[in-house]
Amino acid sequence: MSSGTPLGAFLRARREALKPHDVGLPEHGRRRVPGLRREEVAFLAGVSSDYYIRLEQGRENSPSPQVLDAVARALKLDAEATDHLNRLCLTASQRPRDWGNTDVSQQLLQLMDGWEHTPAFVVSPALDVMAGNSLATALHSGFEKFDNLARMMFVDPAGREFYQEWERAAHSCVAEIRAAYGHDPESVPIAEVVAELSAQSVEFAEIWRMHDVKGKSQEGKHLKHPQVGDLHIKFAAFTVNGASHQQLVVYQAEPASPTAAALETLRAMTTQPEQAQAGPPTAGLRAFTLGEKRFGGITAAAETPGKV
Repeated sequence: MSSGTPLGAFLRARREALKPHDVGLPEHGRRRVPGLRREEVAFLAGVSSDYYIRLEQGRENSPSPQVLDAVARALKLDAEATDHLNRLCLTASQRPRDWGNTDVSQQLLQLMDGWEHTPAFVVSPALDVMAGNSLATALHSGFEKFDNLARMMFVDPAGREFYQEWERAAHSCVAEIRAAYGHDPESVPIAEVVAELSAQSVEFAEIWRMHDVKGKSQEGKHLKHPQVGDLHIKFAAFTVNGASHQQLVVYQAEPASPTAAALETLRAMTTQPEQAQAGPPTAGLRAFTLGEKRFGGITAAAETPGKV
């Protein structure tokens, strides 16, 4: 996904994003490198130039917490980026490896299915959609597939119409994957998604190289559904207790707002066929496991930070 070590690639990208005046250093004449020089970061962090160069080149494997804090301050990293920096320095044996379960629990599926007026879905660290209730599926019905949020945003043409603040949403989407990557740089699903989207989207590749890090925020979303129009959504994301690699995402509208009315219209459009068929209570639930789709009790071949 990048040359060198994950730590070195991160340090280099964040160093190149800064200008001397950003950190109070004078800028004299033409510079041969973008951003700060390695020697300048070393000076700001209070370490030797040779040590910092070894760190960025991946030849220094065990920097102390004090050194990492000093480098973070020198690079003006925020709290999330600083945490990411520290995670990149962990060895494989120090990383939590509880991301292997690819199933969404039956209890969580039933919980989401009971939220008839609330779109809810579960995503993986690579932003694969692992499960979604009927309203979440209907909300994303304008896409070719409701399968991966990053792929939907960058590759599916519907993404630019659905996400009305596309550029902000795109940067946030990539930063979420980058944050997940820090937890497990050897993740095969993340590597596959990044490789695929880097090849298919110049914009994704450019944003990925920035190494911005940000977990799911609580910012609102301005969406536009092809049938019910503009939606101003509030949302929250929760880590699933017992499956920390899964995140439950819940969308909400302000009570008695035009968005609430639009979601109710969408819900009615979704439930009318089900009422006619008199299906089981979980007929509207869409759940994904690795390599298959499950609709209620039917399984078919696939097309390809609170706690709950």
